[in-house]
Amino acid sequence: MCLSKLFKKFGRQFVDVIEWTENNAGTMVYRFDCKNHEIKNGAQLTVRESQNAVMVNEGNLGDVFGPGRFELSTQNMPLTTSLQSWKYGFNSPFKAEVYFVNMHQFPGRKWGTSNPVMMRDPEFGVVRLRAFGTYSFKVKDAVVFMREVFGTSAYMTVDGVSDAVKSRLISGLSDAIAESKIPALDLAANYEELGRYVMQTVSPAVADLGLELCSVTIENISLPAEVERVIDSHTAKGVTGTAQTQPSFGNTGFTAGSSGGDKFNAIGSAPAAEPVPVKTAVYTATGTKVCKNCGAKLAADANFCVTCGTKQ
Repeated sequence: MCLSKLFKKFGRQFVDVIEWTENNAGTMVYRFDCKNHEIKNGAQLTVRESQNAVMVNEGNLGDVFGPGRFELSTQNMPLTTSLQSWKYGFNSPFKAEVYFVNMHQFPGRKWGTSNPVMMRDPEFGVVRLRAFGTYSFKVKDAVVFMREVFGTSAYMTVDGVSDAVKSRLISGLSDAIAESKIPALDLAANYEELGRYVMQTVSPAVADLGLELCSVTIENISLPAEVERVIDSHTAKGVTGTAQTQPSFGNTGFTAGSSGGDKFNAIGSAPAAEPVPVKTAVYTATGTKVCKNCGAKLAADANFCVTCGTKQ
């Protein structure tokens, strides 16, 4: 027997057991090694809990198997049978690829805003926010996920998919903040509500990738330092009944006046019988002007009077 015929006789191998036992928690898709091998007619396919197995024939997605044990035959592979053009069934080994998709939930994934999220606040105008938290997701539709995300790689880790989910989540957060119309001062008390808005906004976009967004947790939303100083100033005024210095913030995007003064004056002791003079403010912009209502001296670029709150 010549060497080439001997190689063909003993080099041809058949696969009769197909399974994925090393289910790494960070692996989302694993391609079973069928390279240079043919799958035997009647081969045993074992799909474990939190797995789906997808048959692929020459790049075309075929049959999908959920958890269980299967004997591969024409009866349980109608799509693959059609792709292979087995009009009358098959009785010999065949070539195909088998991909195992990890269907369990991937929890504790972190997200954060690399760039500030803009929101329009009724009291402070345009405010730049930063936020971070966690989310969890899983594969909802193995076929859609394979078609839209996976491609033809040998395996894919969760880190490779997280970026796609994270970008949609942060975009959804911006939309959620705008649609919820929650004032900047009340954001910290409404993290749960915002999380629900994000879920509603992002879920359809994630579903297009064959994924399901299981949870979104907002751990912190940070306001600009200028806004926090004004909040602290108003809080101190409400508690002590003493006027605090209220700075004007030049070109930072908002001017701290007393537009929210009524809200904060309602907290703490009653105001003094006579107006308490406001301390001299430190201005960041050159030049001054006079309030058209009370005559107080203001920064040239002030939008509100720091004494009476009148819009300039």
